[in-house]
Amino acid sequence: MSRNADVAARFEEMADLLEARDVEFKPRSYRRAAENVRDCPVAVAELVDEGKDAVMDVDGVGDALADKIIEYVETGTIEELEELREQLPVDMAALTSVEGVGPKTVGTLYEALGITTLDELEAAARDGEIRAVSGFGEKTEGNILENIPFARQAQKRELLGDARPIAEELLDALRDADPIDRAEVAGSLRRWRETIGDVDLLAASADGEAAVEAFLGWDPDAEVIESGTTKASVRARGVRIDLRVVVPAEFGSALQYFTGSKDHNVHLRNLAIGRDLKMNEYGIFDVSEASGTPREAGDDQRAGERLGGETEAEMYGALDLPVIPPELREDRGEIEAAQAGELPDLVTDAEIRGDLHTHTDWSDGSESVETMIAAAAERGDDYLAITDHATGPGMVGGVGLDDDELREQRETVAAAAADAEVEVLHGVEANVDADGGLSVGEDVLADLDIVIASPHSDLGMDRAAATERLVRAVEHPETDVLGHPTGRLINDRSGLTLDVERLATAAADAGTALEVNANPHRLDLNDAAIRTAVETGATVVVDTDAHGTGELDFRRYGVHTARRGWAETADVLNTRSVADLRSWLG
Repeated sequence: MSRNADVAARFEEMADLLEARDVEFKPRSYRRAAENVRDCPVAVAELVDEGKDAVMDVDGVGDALADKIIEYVETGTIEELEELREQLPVDMAALTSVEGVGPKTVGTLYEALGITTLDELEAAARDGEIRAVSGFGEKTEGNILENIPFARQAQKRELLGDARPIAEELLDALRDADPIDRAEVAGSLRRWRETIGDVDLLAASADGEAAVEAFLGWDPDAEVIESGTTKASVRARGVRIDLRVVVPAEFGSALQYFTGSKDHNVHLRNLAIGRDLKMNEYGIFDVSEASGTPREAGDDQRAGERLGGETEAEMYGALDLPVIPPELREDRGEIEAAQAGELPDLVTDAEIRGDLHTHTDWSDGSESVETMIAAAAERGDDYLAITDHATGPGMVGGVGLDDDELREQRETVAAAAADAEVEVLHGVEANVDADGGLSVGEDVLADLDIVIASPHSDLGMDRAAATERLVRAVEHPETDVLGHPTGRLINDRSGLTLDVERLATAAADAGTALEVNANPHRLDLNDAAIRTAVETGATVVVDTDAHGTGELDFRRYGVHTARRGWAETADVLNTRSVADLRSWLG
């Protein structure tokens, strides 16, 4: 079945190809439609079955785009996209992964130099050919060359937010399959790392061949890479997916082993060796002399007295440890904390009581104020902050609101809040300029319920200057939250390099929260910075930065990133009640 994400990706590619050819207006329409199709709660195939009118009910999808959706669902291709690819035969995704290279740049370099791939781009930059193209220069050429290694690395990793839904869809299918008793994600995906190399799945079954057959039957369009009696690999929807099947009695040990990380597992195995135990994917075994099967007795991985392996609790329990949450399994002190009984009581998704960073169609969001409020209420949240973009550095195309427009919006938000089932706050996402100032008038800032201050420009500053800039921003008396502090986009740009400890200290002293932006393209702050922040005493806040109702579901990515940063409930601002939140905001 064609998925919403597949259609959205093709619309985004069409937008890029059209923009590269200097076509006006249409790229924006395709991008808006792509966003809304991706967020649509109903599968596009179901809409197509209902008829064209149902497809056109998706916001931003008119007659022509509906025809393309129907064409893709029914044929697997879009003829116009194929024509655009022929006209501009470039690897658009790879080329635009280089920071500073957008679709128009790709089009210009193709026309001037015939560049179609990342390798060709790098060769042209090294040979000094790009600087000779009109509109470019030596500095631009140097920046492109400098950013290519980052782009190459990024292409090898899938975003958590892209891979996780695919894995969960497949998990549901496996769990419904008769031959399979249990199934779970493993590897870095189970540890909720921000990017993953491939999707690892583990299944428990007494019939490995039948389990593999169920796996291979999930997506008939998947490319089979390899297949055996207990494991198989496919490539589906651009991602490699690996399945391993084990007998039910060894599911816990295999899950612990294949979740990793490698360093975490090595540390555990060394603890086991110190106790005359053997720990592996088949279980945990007593291999002492007293057991009658000492460690030296052959290469049998199951040799020894088996102490456990059906559950992860048995594996950790044999070492007198509680089960360590998967997000912490990176060998960053979690085993020592478990031994001392000092593992953090990690924040959970259920404890988040509202979202303090969302956008509407007043700026660059796709939904009205009223629709966003209704969606928050439907989720069962206690509160929602409307924080549209202000004008200022980094805002292009008239996206941001000026001070008068913010005052006007305040009336709209107040009217919507009067009948709302959630507490509604009116705020702004102000832009932090290069000197740390905010792009909104002081009188307007003072009247708002919440102020998010975010860097959107000048993201190439050195560490010292960037840190000073953001310290000034968090110390501004009206700043409540520092939004996506580094400004990074995972796999696209690295963002600001910061002295996180100094920034967190300043934020703690000023009573400013540091955001964990849950958009899977950002996850900013990242896990390491979150841990530094909470250890320094700063408050963090998990926000979605949602630009539509569908993106409110991003919350879980932020929560699990906060958990990777050892954040507890008390560390997270939006676990607080409405009254406590209002009190904190002052």
